[in-house]
Amino acid sequence: MEYAMKIIATLGLTAVLCLSASAQTADREVSCSLEFSSTQWSVLYEHAEGTGTVTCDNGKKMEVDISAKGVGLTAGKWRIDHGTGKFTHVAKIRDVLGTYAALSANVGLVKAGSVQVLTNQKASLVLAGSGDGFDLGVTISQFKIERSAIDSST
Repeated sequence: MEYAMKIIATLGLTAVLCLSASAQTADREVSCSLEFSSTQWSVLYEHAEGTGTVTCDNGKKMEVDISAKGVGLTAGKWRIDHGTGKFTHVAKIRDVLGTYAALSANVGLVKAGSVQVLTNQKASLVLAGSGDGFDLGVTISQFKIERSAIDSST
């Protein structure tokens, strides 16, 4: 009986240590960034498409396709080259994939640049970029990041 209690205690302690190590691994955040280019237009309905690369400080890299669709009182056409993004709350590179919610209000030329904060269930993303074009209005949109069909990383 005493031997069985020692085995149960040892197994219990091992399980607690494994769970603790797993929780610590899950709590570690990876620093990831996005570099992208996109073209966009809007007339009551906003539409954007582009491509980019997500790079993380753990050496992981992934080619992505980005798209945005939204509705609102808006009009404009613009292009963003060399846009950047910074992700937070990322444990694995795949956490950056998905649909982000966004609310934006814009007036003026895109050359001046803009910053936008987006969030989904796993991560948050701050986008910055400048380019050519104009934009006027308020939109509620979805910003989507998907793994590119040309991505060769695993």
